[in-house]
Amino acid sequence: MIAPVPSPCRQLCALDPATRICTGCGRTLDEIARWTSMHPAERQAVMDRLGAAT
Repeated sequence: MIAPVPSPCRQLCALDPATRICTGCGRTLDEIARWTSMHPAERQAVMDRLGAAT
């Protein structure tokens, strides 16, 4: 069984108009919109990308 992946949301939502990426959590607008319907593996891929960006 795949463990659930918690949202990276920090409740600091602000979308950068140029990149369309949230400056609070680093997700794209599409990733934010689809988060609840993503498979855990998709969520983990997003988290891996966010971790690599820091």
